[in-house]
Amino acid sequence: MKDFQLPKYISISNSIIDRIQRNELLPGSRIPSENEIIRNFNVSNTTARKVLQEIENGGWAVKIQGKGTIVQDFIVGRTASKILSFTKNMKDQGLVPSTRLIDSEIIKSDIQVIVGGKFYVIKKPVFKVRRLRLANDLPMMHETRYISMVYCPDINGKNLESSLYSIYSDVYNLSISKIEQDLSAILLDSFSKKIFDIRGNAPGMRVDGITFSDNERILEGEVSIYRADKYKFSVQAVP
Repeated sequence: MKDFQLPKYISISNSIIDRIQRNELLPGSRIPSENEIIRNFNVSNTTARKVLQEIENGGWAVKIQGKGTIVQDFIVGRTASKILSFTKNMKDQGLVPSTRLIDSEIIKSDIQVIVGGKFYVIKKPVFKVRRLRLANDLPMMHETRYISMVYCPDINGKNLESSLYSIYSDVYNLSISKIEQDLSAILLDSFSKKIFDIRGNAPGMRVDGITFSDNERILEGEVSIYRADKYKFSVQAVP
């Protein structure tokens, strides 16, 4: 049985996308033209056109009359099937992450979270924190997290513009064992458009999540809003 091989145009487009992800081809720069692809990879003009179309369809570049095919501002890939912090996600893609605190408060009542059609309860007291997450100083998403103060007492006194996962691990000796999330497409509301500096109607992605620590302890609930023009979500499935 022969090993499966990707079509030539897919292999070539993937190699160019890799260069974009490694910042070898920066936003605003031109990717190889049809003639350059034909010459460099020894392929037909039909294959070269498929390469360019594949890159455009993936949102990595856009064709501009008189300029060629230009690398778009970065698009972040986020897997929905792996526990990955925002900070690590950005660093893995060559971007500089940062966080700004929007507001926070201690809630002296239980909080209910619905994920996957199931009700989860975070026992009081609960620390609510809203944060804006940025990459290369560009707002990417804003999040509201409901953190159990039963397991994280005095977390309101910690540096809330640092990684929460690091605080859980380093300060409270808690490890993340499982995250369950719902992902849905939305239109950004007025608050999101203002904080993202977006005008007019724009799509977004909403993530509702529940995070567990050791022994199925509910550590936090989450509602996060992502700007759809900068994110691409992917899911891996096995039979």
